[in-house]
Amino acid sequence: MLKEKIQGRKPGIITYGITPPKQNHPPEKIAEIAKKQIDRIADIGIDGLIIYDIQDEADRIDQERPFPYLSTVDPTTYSKEYLGPLTVPHIIYRSVGKYSESELSGWISSDPGQDRFSVYVGASSSKQEVRLSLPQAYELSRHLNDTLHFGGVVIPERHLTRKDEHLRMISKMNSGCQFFVSQATYDVEASKNVLSEYYYTCQEQGLEMVPILFNLTPCGSLKTLEFMKWLGISVPKWLENDLMHSNDILDKSVRLTLKIMEELMDFGLEKGIPIGCSVESVSTRKVEIDASVQLLKDVKQSMESRLLQPQSL
Repeated sequence: MLKEKIQGRKPGIITYGITPPKQNHPPEKIAEIAKKQIDRIADIGIDGLIIYDIQDEADRIDQERPFPYLSTVDPTTYSKEYLGPLTVPHIIYRSVGKYSESELSGWISSDPGQDRFSVYVGASSSKQEVRLSLPQAYELSRHLNDTLHFGGVVIPERHLTRKDEHLRMISKMNSGCQFFVSQATYDVEASKNVLSEYYYTCQEQGLEMVPILFNLTPCGSLKTLEFMKWLGISVPKWLENDLMHSNDILDKSVRLTLKIMEELMDFGLEKGIPIGCSVESVSTRKVEIDASVQLLKDVKQSMESRLLQPQSL
């Protein structure tokens, strides 16, 4: 149903995001991790599984990375060799700057005739050396494989300073992007500002809006909060204070993120913007991963309830 929901510009798409295991794990350990990931979400009824293509990002910020960077298994390899039992569509992230034109072309052209899904990600900073740009990746994808349905990244917080995130979205749509996935969402005002600009600009230009999946992730410790901020996730000061002084930071973050998603979903339904959600855990701690799975279930239930009665919103 993912293809139909994307092409039909439907609200309520829900996905779960995972990071492949570390590349230095032996195959049996990778298989063990994959089984745990599959077992956690197999029966929830998601529309797709996002598999990230991790970048180092050390050149994006001067501050030291809270957790060390270690190379992970290639997401396509992980999808094909370890995640086959999870039969929902796999959405493969591609950090296009680290691939040559021939490498990405070969990947795009593989498995001809099969519906595939990807999100193309650009450089994490202007300092990062890239071998291929996002516009080049879009162009290759359009010409080489029309059954590879690709999306882009939206960063509402970037709109706070640059004021042009909605225009970036429309440019990406014109280049072939069929959906968007945000970075982790903790700033509801920044997200609503982008949605508003996107909505009215699409109205003015006679453009059909595409699905936007807002990413949610629990925060279960001050260390995770530090890492989220290092990743560039915008956490409003009032919310950061509430998390830091909470007796149960994990429970507080889950309740807050669910509330954020419900507010964005209501905002989208009122204007006809196809809002969806993707959930992940940026932490490898079991308690935070478990919380992300529970959040996924709660979001799914909440979105389905709202979609049954959109006229009342």
